[in-house]
Amino acid sequence: MTTRHGYTSPQPLRRTDARLNRERLVATAQEVFAEAGPGASLNEIARRAGVGPGTLYRHFPNRPALLTAVLRDRIESLCGRAEALLSSESADDALADWLRAFLAHARVNQGMGSALMAEEPDTPGLDCHQLILDAAASLLTRAQQRGTARADLTADDLVQLVVGIALSTARRQDAGQPERLLALVLDATHGRPHRNE
Repeated sequence: MTTRHGYTSPQPLRRTDARLNRERLVATAQEVFAEAGPGASLNEIARRAGVGPGTLYRHFPNRPALLTAVLRDRIESLCGRAEALLSSESADDALADWLRAFLAHARVNQGMGSALMAEEPDTPGLDCHQLILDAAASLLTRAQQRGTARADLTADDLVQLVVGIALSTARRQDAGQPERLLALVLDATHGRPHRNE
């Protein structure tokens, strides 16, 4: 902002620096939490982001605040991907692509949501489950409208199945197992429901 004497205020530059620092902290926290879990050192996050601990605590006064920011960033990205896939030609491919992305998300983030709920059970403004459910529902509904996904399947069914795969394969050495299990879920998505005679 320029005053009438021609002096330029550094305020906009400070705001830009603060925004960039915050973005860098969230990106670095994502990496560090993925490597070391939600209990990772906040000082290590600050060091790797190239800022001092004071800068980290100015943006995120405690661990739950940083966990919330990281989860929100990842979930917004996941939901944005679902929205982009709604315009793809194949509803089946769109649903499969998104479920693969959701499985990767669930495997990386499974401990973060639990840690956040343990530390801050009433976290405002972050209903992860509902956001993910809405994204899954939009893609599933499109496939159902095109007649390629079974009508009795719900978005909640799919979300629970994918989370179940993430949890059950978390400590397994077989890297291909999550994808194989997801392929079975995708096959079941297109199968006909069994009727009880």
